[in-house]
Amino acid sequence: MGQVHVSAHPLVQHKVTLLADERTDSKTFRELVRELTQLLLYEATADLPLQTTDYHTPMEATTGYRIGASIGLVPIIRAGLGMVEAAVDALPRAEVWHLGMYRDEATHRPVSYYNRLPETCPDDIVLVLDPMLATGGSAVDAISVVKQWGATTIKFIGIIGAPEGIDLLSTAHPDVAIHLARQDRQLNADRFIIPGLGDAGDRLFGTIVAGAE
Repeated sequence: MGQVHVSAHPLVQHKVTLLADERTDSKTFRELVRELTQLLLYEATADLPLQTTDYHTPMEATTGYRIGASIGLVPIIRAGLGMVEAAVDALPRAEVWHLGMYRDEATHRPVSYYNRLPETCPDDIVLVLDPMLATGGSAVDAISVVKQWGATTIKFIGIIGAPEGIDLLSTAHPDVAIHLARQDRQLNADRFIIPGLGDAGDRLFGTIVAGAE
């Protein structure tokens, strides 16, 4: 489990509590997802390689640093889209690719329906984005696709994870670092994280049906 990183930062713990609260509306929910994404990316990118570069300040010539790797972002549609804007703000030179998956409510298995990856991976590091790591099926399948695409250094950035999903992803892809804001207790009978926050996609995009559980 050395590749699993659950943030201990006070700001992260504060914001993820607000995020999960059922009283949080969609607008605030989206803002909190963006804020948490940036905080998690700050931690997840602490080991990015650097290259020296010469430049001029208004005072003199000097030497500094720039990121020495190309970075790709792969949000898992739909909920992963809520993390993209913050990720691009933090990594403005990153390329954004998309994978679409949904959960079959009968089997609880991920179903792939959209793939906009180019023929070969052009990036040194790929960050897979999805707020929830529940069963882990979507993350495992998405990362398998990304590996087949040619990515060699991959990190998963999520917000809330269940032990079942963390174990499955860690076992299937032990070389992939997992960065989360919080690990929750377990999955319920419907394979939702508890205490969790409900359906992240519905809360992001305001598609919760009145009266639905």
